[in-house]
Amino acid sequence: MCDLVARTGRHQQRYEDGRRLVAGCIPFRYRASNDETSDDEHKKLVEVLMINSQSGPGLLFPKGGWENDETVEEAAAREAIEEAGVRGDIVHLLGFYDFKSKTHQDACCPEGMCRAAVFALHVKEELTSWPEQSTRQRTWLTVPEAASQCRYQWMQEALLTGFSDWHDKWSRGGGGTNCDPA
Repeated sequence: MCDLVARTGRHQQRYEDGRRLVAGCIPFRYRASNDETSDDEHKKLVEVLMINSQSGPGLLFPKGGWENDETVEEAAAREAIEEAGVRGDIVHLLGFYDFKSKTHQDACCPEGMCRAAVFALHVKEELTSWPEQSTRQRTWLTVPEAASQCRYQWMQEALLTGFSDWHDKWSRGGGGTNCDPA
């Protein structure tokens, strides 16, 4: 039984310029590489965590509404707990991504337009119980595997241009975060 509860409703939802504001993250971890051709035995492989969609095929990254009583970073971390059952450290803002929601049109946003702030989240803990575990399955994938299974183009863009570009820069020593691949 999960003692965490997912937030529901739109009464505290943030809007700006006719768009619903959303926070999300790309959860990631490192594991030892099985690449026998690698010269570095201690080379780490980055994996990202995706979850199934509740409304169709393809996989997603955790995301949801940014509410008035929290920072955008807190909202992204909350969505990771609620939807994917992971906790970790927000290490970098990857960017802002605009998209149209087919299911979340309301009086404040009749066109269904959304703007998502997406962060890299270094996973420190996988929960055995989380609020949406009855409807969500989590899957660890390499970046190329995740890119091929993204349900939405904007999430694929966040992965390939936001996360991958940041991670490549960071792994060469220029990313400016406290994330440690060891």
